[in-house]
Amino acid sequence: MKVNVDYDKCVSSGSCTQLAPEVFEIRDDGYLYVLQEEPPAELHDKVREAEELCPTGAISLEE
Repeated sequence: MKVNVDYDKCVSSGSCTQLAPEVFEIRDDGYLYVLQEEPPAELHDKVREAEELCPTGAISLEE
């Protein structure tokens, strides 16, 4: 799995950071960062949920 973020759509709502803090982080500058572009298998369910719940659809996954 590879995590992609469309930063033009991302509004840094933080829903992904709540679901998968091992993969997503909003830093002090207010922007979202992907900590693991290819997360391990044990995080895939969390990342899929983050993709589904992203309010702007900015997260996409390559499986």
